[in-house]
Amino acid sequence: MLKVSKSPIVITGGAQRIGLHCALRFAELGQPIVVSYRTPRDTLKQLDKAGVTCIAADFSHPDGVTAFTRTLNQRFGKLRAIIHNASSWHTEAEGIEPADLMQRMTQIHMVTPYLINRLCHNLLLANKPEAADIIHITDCVVEKGSYSHIAYSASKAGMDNMTRSFAKNYAPDIKVNAVAPALIMFNEGDTPDYQQQSLNKSLLKIEPGAEVVFETLCFLLNSSYITGRTIGLDGGRHIK
Repeated sequence: MLKVSKSPIVITGGAQRIGLHCALRFAELGQPIVVSYRTPRDTLKQLDKAGVTCIAADFSHPDGVTAFTRTLNQRFGKLRAIIHNASSWHTEAEGIEPADLMQRMTQIHMVTPYLINRLCHNLLLANKPEAADIIHITDCVVEKGSYSHIAYSASKAGMDNMTRSFAKNYAPDIKVNAVAPALIMFNEGDTPDYQQQSLNKSLLKIEPGAEVVFETLCFLLNSSYITGRTIGLDGGRHIK
């Protein structure tokens, strides 16, 4: 069970899929939550009804990130945690110009969390004597690389590396960790063959669902002695 704080937890990209599930689960426990979203969705009504604060943000360029952090600093005196969930899933096969593809991936997965961590540092420090956390949602491909998502994999590896750098810089006041998922939830339109192929990549061969991410986040938030670590959430895929 999460140790609920009166200070908000920020979840970037919290209006869909895993981010949405975790935001709603935290809110059920009475934990104040702030989510960022880029595209208006029907889920915003669900989040608003649950008491979640929703802030529009465009992380495709640095100015959009700084505008978001400015809003956080203006509206909140302190933060319990920042969970970097916002992500973009593009592949080299889509035909995007290579330089543009790498720029997109590094902007969302590296520049955005870097700026938010730096520009919201004081909000996290202000939560003392309570704990404060930063959690990066990376990817299991960080360990092995990827045939089809080279830029994506490289940018997530950069985020993973920042986990340890920020852990060193922000200790002992702020814990900084990462969660590296593999398959968590299928997308609509995934074919049965694709689903089975994906399941076969792990030892446990299941689609676990977003609750496993929520449980892992609670574990890290509750822990008083873990920092600079990446928790693999891959069903044994790393040793398959």
